[in-house]
Amino acid sequence: MSSPRPLTDQVVVVLGASSGIGRATALEFARQGVPRIVVASRGVEALGTLVDELTGLGTEAVAVPTDISDETAVHDLVRSTETRFGRIDTWVTVPGVSVYGNVVDIDLAEFRRVLEVNVLGHVAAAQAAVPALERAGAGGLIGIGSVLGYRAVPLQGPYAASKFALRAFYDVLRMELAEAGSPVSVSTILPASIATPFFEHSRSKTGFVPKPPPPVYAPEVVADAVVRAATHPRREVPAGDAALGFIAGQRFSPALTDAVLSVAGRPTQMTDRPDDGTDILDTPTPGPGSVRGSHADQAIRTSPVTRLAGTVLRPGELLLRARQRMPRR
Repeated sequence: MSSPRPLTDQVVVVLGASSGIGRATALEFARQGVPRIVVASRGVEALGTLVDELTGLGTEAVAVPTDISDETAVHDLVRSTETRFGRIDTWVTVPGVSVYGNVVDIDLAEFRRVLEVNVLGHVAAAQAAVPALERAGAGGLIGIGSVLGYRAVPLQGPYAASKFALRAFYDVLRMELAEAGSPVSVSTILPASIATPFFEHSRSKTGFVPKPPPPVYAPEVVADAVVRAATHPRREVPAGDAALGFIAGQRFSPALTDAVLSVAGRPTQMTDRPDDGTDILDTPTPGPGSVRGSHADQAIRTSPVTRLAGTVLRPGELLLRARQRMPRR
Protein backbone atom coordinates (compact mmCIF):
# COMPACT_ATOMS: atom_id res chain seq x y z
CA MET A 1 0.00 0.00 0.00
CA SER A 2 1.42 3.36 -1.06
CA SER A 3 1.69 6.21 1.43
CA PRO A 4 -1.08 8.82 1.31
CA ARG A 5 -0.32 12.17 -0.23
CA PRO A 6 0.22 15.06 2.20
CA LEU A 7 -2.92 17.02 2.99
CA THR A 8 -1.63 20.01 1.06
CA ASP A 9 -1.74 17.92 -2.14
CA GLN A 10 -5.01 16.07 -1.65
CA VAL A 11 -8.42 16.11 -3.28
CA VAL A 12 -11.01 15.31 -0.61
CA VAL A 13 -14.68 14.38 -0.92
CA VAL A 14 -16.97 14.69 2.11
CA LEU A 15 -20.36 13.09 1.53
CA GLY A 16 -22.86 14.22 4.17
CA ALA A 17 -21.33 17.67 4.67
CA SER A 18 -24.36 19.87 5.23
CA SER A 19 -24.19 19.88 9.05
CA GLY A 20 -22.65 18.32 12.12
CA ILE A 21 -19.68 15.98 11.76
CA GLY A 22 -19.53 16.25 7.97
CA ARG A 23 -19.49 20.03 7.99
CA ALA A 24 -16.91 20.15 10.80
CA THR A 25 -14.75 17.68 8.88
CA ALA A 26 -14.79 19.67 5.65
CA LEU A 27 -13.86 22.84 7.55
CA GLU A 28 -11.01 21.08 9.39
CA PHE A 29 -9.60 19.76 6.11
CA ALA A 30 -9.58 23.34 4.82
CA ARG A 31 -7.88 24.63 7.97
CA GLN A 32 -5.19 21.98 7.53
CA GLY A 33 -4.41 23.22 4.05
CA VAL A 34 -6.28 20.82 1.76
CA PRO A 35 -6.47 22.78 -1.51
CA ARG A 36 -9.44 21.03 -3.19
CA ILE A 37 -12.58 19.83 -1.43
CA VAL A 38 -15.87 18.55 -2.84
CA VAL A 39 -18.80 18.64 -0.42
CA ALA A 40 -22.00 16.72 -1.00
CA SER A 41 -25.36 16.19 0.72
CA ARG A 42 -29.07 16.67 0.10
CA GLY A 43 -29.13 20.17 1.63
CA VAL A 44 -28.49 22.60 -1.22
CA GLU A 45 -28.67 25.78 0.87
CA ALA A 46 -26.39 24.31 3.53
CA LEU A 47 -23.85 23.28 0.90
CA GLY A 48 -23.84 26.81 -0.46
CA THR A 49 -22.98 28.38 2.89
CA LEU A 50 -20.33 25.71 3.48
CA VAL A 51 -18.64 26.44 0.15
CA ASP A 52 -18.51 30.11 1.14
CA GLU A 53 -16.81 29.20 4.43
CA LEU A 54 -14.33 26.86 2.74
CA THR A 55 -13.50 29.44 0.09
CA GLY A 56 -12.87 31.96 2.85
CA LEU A 57 -10.28 29.56 4.27
CA GLY A 58 -8.43 29.50 0.95
CA THR A 59 -9.73 26.19 -0.38
CA GLU A 60 -11.14 25.58 -3.84
CA ALA A 61 -14.50 24.10 -2.88
CA VAL A 62 -17.25 22.61 -5.01
CA ALA A 63 -20.74 21.58 -3.92
CA VAL A 64 -22.41 18.59 -5.57
CA PRO A 65 -25.95 17.97 -4.24
CA THR A 66 -26.15 14.22 -3.64
CA ASP A 67 -28.60 11.86 -1.94
CA ILE A 68 -26.60 8.92 -0.61
CA SER A 69 -29.60 6.64 -1.09
CA ASP A 70 -29.50 7.35 -4.85
CA GLU A 71 -26.83 5.05 -6.30
CA THR A 72 -26.69 6.96 -9.59
CA ALA A 73 -26.16 10.26 -7.79
CA VAL A 74 -23.26 8.80 -5.80
CA HIS A 75 -21.54 7.61 -8.98
CA ASP A 76 -22.17 11.02 -10.53
CA LEU A 77 -20.41 12.57 -7.53
CA VAL A 78 -17.30 10.51 -8.32
CA ARG A 79 -17.41 11.48 -11.99
CA SER A 80 -17.92 15.15 -11.20
CA THR A 81 -14.96 15.19 -8.83
CA GLU A 82 -12.60 13.42 -11.21
CA THR A 83 -13.68 15.66 -14.09
CA ARG A 84 -13.04 18.79 -12.02
CA PHE A 85 -9.90 17.79 -10.09
CA GLY A 86 -8.53 14.70 -11.85
CA ARG A 87 -8.56 12.30 -8.92
CA ILE A 88 -9.84 11.56 -5.39
CA ASP A 89 -7.32 10.99 -2.58
CA THR A 90 -9.60 10.82 0.47
CA TRP A 91 -13.30 9.99 0.57
CA VAL A 92 -15.30 10.52 3.77
CA THR A 93 -18.77 8.98 4.07
CA VAL A 94 -20.75 10.58 6.88
CA PRO A 95 -24.56 10.37 6.41
CA GLY A 96 -26.65 8.87 9.17
CA VAL A 97 -30.29 9.23 10.22
CA SER A 98 -32.18 7.92 13.22
CA VAL A 99 -35.64 7.19 14.60
CA TYR A 100 -35.98 7.23 18.39
CA GLY A 101 -38.61 5.05 20.01
CA ASN A 102 -39.48 1.58 21.23
CA VAL A 103 -39.07 -1.09 18.58
CA VAL A 104 -42.80 -1.89 18.64
CA ASP A 105 -43.66 1.77 18.00
CA ILE A 106 -41.41 2.28 14.95
CA ASP A 107 -42.90 1.51 11.55
CA LEU A 108 -41.14 -1.05 9.39
CA ALA A 109 -40.85 1.61 6.67
CA GLU A 110 -38.91 3.79 9.13
CA PHE A 111 -36.57 0.92 9.98
CA ARG A 112 -36.08 0.36 6.26
CA ARG A 113 -35.25 4.03 5.63
CA VAL A 114 -32.62 4.11 8.39
CA LEU A 115 -30.96 1.01 6.96
CA GLU A 116 -31.20 2.41 3.43
CA VAL A 117 -29.23 5.52 4.39
CA ASN A 118 -26.94 4.26 7.14
CA VAL A 119 -25.95 0.93 5.57
CA LEU A 120 -26.85 0.69 1.89
CA GLY A 121 -25.88 4.32 1.32
CA HIS A 122 -22.42 3.65 2.70
CA VAL A 123 -22.19 0.50 0.57
CA ALA A 124 -23.08 2.45 -2.56
CA ALA A 125 -20.55 5.14 -1.65
CA ALA A 126 -17.78 2.58 -1.15
CA GLN A 127 -18.58 0.81 -4.41
CA ALA A 128 -18.32 4.12 -6.26
CA ALA A 129 -15.35 5.53 -4.34
CA VAL A 130 -12.96 2.57 -4.10
CA PRO A 131 -12.23 2.34 -7.84
CA ALA A 132 -11.60 6.10 -7.93
CA LEU A 133 -9.28 5.89 -4.91
CA GLU A 134 -7.42 3.03 -6.61
CA ARG A 135 -7.01 5.14 -9.72
CA ALA A 136 -5.43 7.82 -7.54
CA GLY A 137 -2.83 5.26 -6.42
CA ALA A 138 -2.97 5.77 -2.66
CA GLY A 139 -6.50 6.52 -1.55
CA GLY A 140 -8.23 6.46 1.81
CA LEU A 141 -11.87 5.60 2.51
CA ILE A 142 -13.07 6.89 5.88
CA GLY A 143 -16.49 5.86 7.14
CA ILE A 144 -18.29 7.44 10.06
CA GLY A 145 -19.80 4.68 12.16
CA SER A 146 -20.75 4.91 15.83
CA VAL A 147 -19.86 3.46 19.19
CA LEU A 148 -23.40 2.07 18.96
CA GLY A 149 -21.93 -0.32 16.42
CA TYR A 150 -20.40 -2.09 19.43
CA ARG A 151 -23.03 -1.48 22.11
CA ALA A 152 -26.76 -0.99 21.50
CA VAL A 153 -28.89 1.28 23.68
CA PRO A 154 -32.65 1.52 24.23
CA LEU A 155 -34.80 3.69 21.95
CA GLN A 156 -32.30 3.45 19.09
CA GLY A 157 -33.12 0.07 17.56
CA PRO A 158 -32.89 1.10 13.88
CA TYR A 159 -29.77 3.21 14.37
CA ALA A 160 -27.89 0.65 16.49
CA ALA A 161 -28.78 -2.16 14.09
CA SER A 162 -27.53 -0.08 11.16
CA LYS A 163 -24.25 0.76 12.88
CA PHE A 164 -23.57 -2.88 13.81
CA ALA A 165 -24.09 -3.76 10.15
CA LEU A 166 -21.96 -0.84 8.99
CA ARG A 167 -19.01 -1.84 11.16
CA ALA A 168 -19.18 -5.38 9.75
CA PHE A 169 -19.35 -4.01 6.21
CA TYR A 170 -16.22 -1.89 6.61
CA ASP A 171 -14.40 -4.85 8.21
CA VAL A 172 -15.24 -7.06 5.22
CA LEU A 173 -14.22 -4.38 2.74
CA ARG A 174 -10.92 -3.80 4.55
CA MET A 175 -10.01 -7.50 4.42
CA GLU A 176 -11.02 -7.89 0.78
CA LEU A 177 -8.94 -4.88 -0.29
CA ALA A 178 -5.95 -6.25 1.64
CA GLU A 179 -6.35 -9.63 -0.06
CA ALA A 180 -6.49 -7.92 -3.45
CA GLY A 181 -3.38 -5.85 -2.78
CA SER A 182 -5.39 -2.65 -3.22
CA PRO A 183 -3.68 0.66 -2.35
CA VAL A 184 -6.88 1.82 -0.63
CA SER A 185 -7.05 1.99 3.17
CA VAL A 186 -10.32 1.74 5.10
CA SER A 187 -10.71 3.60 8.40
CA THR A 188 -13.81 3.59 10.58
CA ILE A 189 -14.45 6.40 13.06
CA LEU A 190 -16.67 5.52 16.04
CA PRO A 191 -18.13 8.66 17.64
CA ALA A 192 -19.64 8.66 21.12
CA SER A 193 -22.13 11.46 21.97
CA ILE A 194 -21.32 14.43 19.77
CA ALA A 195 -22.89 17.90 20.11
CA THR A 196 -24.25 18.15 16.56
CA PRO A 197 -27.78 18.85 15.25
CA PHE A 198 -28.21 15.06 14.80
CA PHE A 199 -30.56 14.83 17.77
CA GLU A 200 -32.84 17.66 16.69
CA HIS A 201 -32.78 16.20 13.17
CA SER A 202 -33.82 12.70 14.29
CA ARG A 203 -37.39 11.46 14.17
CA SER A 204 -38.89 10.86 17.60
CA LYS A 205 -41.71 8.42 18.33
CA THR A 206 -41.57 9.21 22.05
CA GLY A 207 -43.25 12.62 21.89
CA PHE A 208 -40.07 14.35 23.13
CA VAL A 209 -36.91 15.72 21.53
CA PRO A 210 -33.83 13.45 21.88
CA LYS A 211 -30.60 14.63 23.44
CA PRO A 212 -27.02 13.30 23.51
CA PRO A 213 -26.30 11.27 26.66
CA PRO A 214 -23.41 12.70 28.69
CA PRO A 215 -20.52 13.10 28.38
CA VAL A 216 -20.90 15.04 25.15
CA TYR A 217 -17.98 15.86 22.83
CA ALA A 218 -17.46 18.66 20.33
CA PRO A 219 -17.82 17.81 16.62
CA GLU A 220 -14.22 18.92 16.13
CA VAL A 221 -13.06 15.86 18.12
CA VAL A 222 -14.43 13.67 15.33
CA ALA A 223 -13.23 16.01 12.58
CA ASP A 224 -9.68 15.90 13.97
CA ALA A 225 -9.78 12.08 13.95
CA VAL A 226 -10.97 12.01 10.34
CA VAL A 227 -8.34 14.46 9.11
CA ARG A 228 -5.61 12.50 10.91
CA ALA A 229 -6.82 9.28 9.30
CA ALA A 230 -6.45 10.89 5.86
CA THR A 231 -2.67 10.71 6.23
CA HIS A 232 -2.34 8.09 8.99
CA PRO A 233 -5.03 5.44 8.28
CA ARG A 234 -6.19 3.41 11.26
CA ARG A 235 -8.58 0.46 11.38
CA GLU A 236 -10.94 1.99 13.96
CA VAL A 237 -10.75 5.18 15.97
CA PRO A 238 -13.16 5.82 18.87
CA ALA A 239 -14.09 9.51 19.01
CA GLY A 240 -14.57 10.63 22.59
CA ASP A 241 -13.09 8.94 25.65
CA ALA A 242 -16.54 7.67 26.69
CA ALA A 243 -16.54 5.37 23.66
CA LEU A 244 -14.15 3.08 25.52
CA GLY A 245 -16.73 2.56 28.26
CA PHE A 246 -19.33 1.39 25.75
CA ILE A 247 -16.89 -0.96 24.05
CA ALA A 248 -15.58 -2.34 27.36
CA GLY A 249 -19.10 -2.85 28.71
CA GLN A 250 -20.06 -4.90 25.68
CA ARG A 251 -16.89 -6.98 25.71
CA PHE A 252 -16.61 -7.74 29.40
CA SER A 253 -20.14 -7.67 30.82
CA PRO A 254 -22.87 -7.27 28.20
CA ALA A 255 -25.61 -8.56 30.51
CA LEU A 256 -24.69 -6.05 33.23
CA THR A 257 -24.61 -3.30 30.61
CA ASP A 258 -28.07 -4.37 29.44
CA ALA A 259 -29.34 -4.02 33.01
CA VAL A 260 -27.76 -0.58 33.53
CA LEU A 261 -29.01 0.80 30.23
CA SER A 262 -32.50 -0.57 30.77
CA VAL A 263 -32.71 1.83 33.72
CA ALA A 264 -30.59 4.75 32.53
CA GLY A 265 -31.13 4.62 28.76
CA ARG A 266 -34.32 6.65 28.49
CA PRO A 267 -33.65 9.54 30.91
CA THR A 268 -30.16 10.12 29.50
CA GLN A 269 -31.43 10.29 25.90
CA MET A 270 -34.66 12.28 26.03
CA THR A 271 -35.34 15.89 26.93
CA ASP A 272 -38.63 17.03 28.50
CA ARG A 273 -39.21 19.27 25.47
CA PRO A 274 -42.16 18.19 23.29
CA ASP A 275 -41.18 17.10 19.80
CA ASP A 276 -42.47 19.31 16.96
CA GLY A 277 -42.60 16.51 14.41
CA THR A 278 -39.80 17.78 12.14
CA ASP A 279 -36.85 15.61 11.10
CA ILE A 280 -34.56 14.87 8.13
CA LEU A 281 -35.38 11.18 7.71
CA ASP A 282 -36.87 11.79 4.26
CA THR A 283 -36.01 15.44 3.62
CA PRO A 284 -32.76 17.45 3.40
CA THR A 285 -31.22 19.44 6.23
CA PRO A 286 -33.17 22.71 6.35
CA GLY A 287 -31.60 26.15 6.28
CA PRO A 288 -27.95 27.16 6.03
CA GLY A 289 -26.58 24.24 8.08
CA SER A 290 -24.53 24.27 11.27
CA VAL A 291 -21.77 22.28 12.92
CA ARG A 292 -23.17 22.35 16.47
CA GLY A 293 -26.51 21.45 17.92
CA SER A 294 -28.42 22.80 20.90
CA HIS A 295 -26.24 20.97 23.44
CA ALA A 296 -22.90 22.41 22.27
CA ASP A 297 -22.41 24.37 25.49
CA GLN A 298 -21.85 21.04 27.31
CA ALA A 299 -19.28 19.73 24.83
CA ILE A 300 -15.84 18.45 25.79
CA ARG A 301 -13.31 19.68 23.25
CA THR A 302 -10.49 17.18 23.74
CA SER A 303 -10.16 13.40 23.81
CA PRO A 304 -6.77 11.86 24.69
CA VAL A 305 -8.11 8.39 23.83
CA THR A 306 -9.09 9.52 20.34
CA ARG A 307 -5.73 11.16 19.69
CA LEU A 308 -3.84 8.09 20.95
CA ALA A 309 -5.96 5.69 18.88
CA GLY A 310 -5.40 7.80 15.79
CA THR A 311 -1.66 7.97 16.33
CA VAL A 312 -0.52 4.53 17.52
CA LEU A 313 -0.24 1.85 14.85
CA ARG A 314 -1.24 -1.53 16.28
CA PRO A 315 0.55 -4.80 15.39
CA GLY A 316 -2.46 -6.18 13.53
CA GLU A 317 -2.56 -3.10 11.32
CA LEU A 318 1.09 -3.62 10.41
CA LEU A 319 0.28 -7.21 9.42
CA LEU A 320 -2.67 -6.05 7.31
CA ARG A 321 -0.47 -3.55 5.49
CA ALA A 322 2.09 -6.26 4.85
CA ARG A 323 -0.66 -8.44 3.39
CA GLN A 324 -1.67 -5.65 1.02
CA ARG A 325 1.89 -5.52 -0.33
CA MET A 326 2.03 -9.27 -1.01
CA PRO A 327 1.35 -10.50 -4.56
CA ARG A 328 -2.22 -11.63 -5.01
CA ARG A 329 -2.59 -15.37 -5.43
